[in-house]
Amino acid sequence: MREPPTRLLDELSRVMTGAVGLAQGVQREADSFARSQIERILRDSDLVTREEFEAVRLMAIAARDENERLLARIEALEAAGAGKGKGAKAGKESAGG
Repeated sequence: MREPPTRLLDELSRVMTGAVGLAQGVQREADSFARSQIERILRDSDLVTREEFEAVRLMAIAARDENERLLARIEALEAAGAGKGKGAKAGKESAGG
């Protein structure tokens, strides 16, 4: 006589439940392994933290602003010096001529 279909389905369900549990365990192990490898790679890499990056970015902005101020000051001094140089040259030429 054949087995009733319910017993066969119960056995199949038990096997499938075991397979799903095994697959979930393998997935947890794979996730754990991948996470530990990524953490090791990041720890061994010479990467800067977000705080260090922001500090250097602010320093670069301040340095750029200072360079712009100094450039404007140099240009103003050169313009003032060029104006004095023309007046001084004209005075020398008329005195010497």
